[in-house]
Amino acid sequence: MRKVLAFFALFIFLFSGFVSAQLKYTIVVHGGSGNLSRERMSPERELEYTVKLNDALLAGQAILKAGGSAMDAVVAAVMILEDSPLFNAGKGAVFNFEGRNELDASIMDGQSLQAGAVAGITNVKNPITAARKVMENSPHVMLMGRGAEQFAFEQGLEIVDPSYFFDQQRWEQYREFLRGNTQLRGHTDPELKMGTVGAVALDQHGNLAAATSTGGMTGKRFGRIGDSPIIGSGNYANNESCAVSATGHGEYFIRNVVAYDISAQMLYQGKTIEEAANNNVMEKLEEQGGNGGIIAVDKDGNVAMPFNTTAMFRGYLKSTGEKEVKIFR
Repeated sequence: MRKVLAFFALFIFLFSGFVSAQLKYTIVVHGGSGNLSRERMSPERELEYTVKLNDALLAGQAILKAGGSAMDAVVAAVMILEDSPLFNAGKGAVFNFEGRNELDASIMDGQSLQAGAVAGITNVKNPITAARKVMENSPHVMLMGRGAEQFAFEQGLEIVDPSYFFDQQRWEQYREFLRGNTQLRGHTDPELKMGTVGAVALDQHGNLAAATSTGGMTGKRFGRIGDSPIIGSGNYANNESCAVSATGHGEYFIRNVVAYDISAQMLYQGKTIEEAANNNVMEKLEEQGGNGGIIAVDKDGNVAMPFNTTAMFRGYLKSTGEKEVKIFR
């Protein structure tokens, strides 16, 4: 009888351990990076950002806790940030040289390695939903401009008048940019380019997903597209390694294929998520003068959030209850 009870107790212990391992999940979000000083941000403004980042985490957590997919979680989290004028994505996106809002977004499923992206769209309320539709309902990876808008309309997504994206503070930044009378200002002033948003997640089924959305750079010209909609540069996910979403000076992230390189270093060099992320952000980009950061989660739920600027709006939440939301170092 004792042996039976001992065996039963061992079975219960092992089974509970298996269940707890299966229930593991992680959600990570970011709201952009830049060389922002504490002195330029009031306590009230810092609280606004913290609350909104927390809202995004909770939106993703609600899905993951209920057994939902990492894909659904990252979309829910990014939509919260796209709907907030605090960030350079969706409502509150920056203005291009002609005074219009042009939006980019991408998404990737770590299980299937399928991906979708949109670039230069002007009337889709939540660009991340358009990126997902491209992935799921088209044979393509990226659509741009009017074609992407027509596709989003046909998919039944919410279409808005471009004026929906207007934000007074962003407009004043744009006017200041014009007064500066130089394109270079858009590349040197962190206030004019920070705010890209993103989310990465690991769900209870062991699947990873990544999503990134942005309005680009203030005063951008010539149809410029940054790294956010580029799979492998600003966004990447692979169940065998990690999920990554980037923020910063996109040209550098494109040249270095940052998001994919983090995954590749893990797969082919055996690096941890932290080692691979730091190598890209704190070494490669730093040496080239590229500003920015990334958020990442690996297949075991480990999180990395390195950035080489003074600030990055970021946070994560795990099934263990571990949680962090920060802006500065």
